[in-house]
Amino acid sequence: MSFFRVHAVIVAPASYNIPMAMCGGPPSPNDKPITNKSGRTVNCVKFQKELPGLDAAPWPGEIGQRVYENVSAQAWKLWEERQKMILNEYRLMPWQKEGQELIRSQMEDFFFGEGSALPPDYVPQQSK
Repeated sequence: MSFFRVHAVIVAPASYNIPMAMCGGPPSPNDKPITNKSGRTVNCVKFQKELPGLDAAPWPGEIGQRVYENVSAQAWKLWEERQKMILNEYRLMPWQKEGQELIRSQMEDFFFGEGSALPPDYVPQQSK
């Protein structure tokens, strides 16, 4: 049995928008801060600051523990959006080993690859 939460990611509508604050931009009045139940914080590798962490390892094994220790809940939400795009673009079946391996590899690059941290002054491009 595989252990990762992809099933909920597949069914999200294509029109779903990521709040600007999740991309590093200024928060809007409607953005709610992303928190966790445990109150633990991590020095997030993506945002390069102390933020609420995940409540549990989101993936099995060493990579799951590494994400748990170094990735904020806010960065994880950002990854979930990227993961949706990867699953849809590559037409992956998350229950198949090949899909799981590609997602794991992409997740590792997203959080820990060269240049994975967002630039400090990053502001997402405004859509017209």
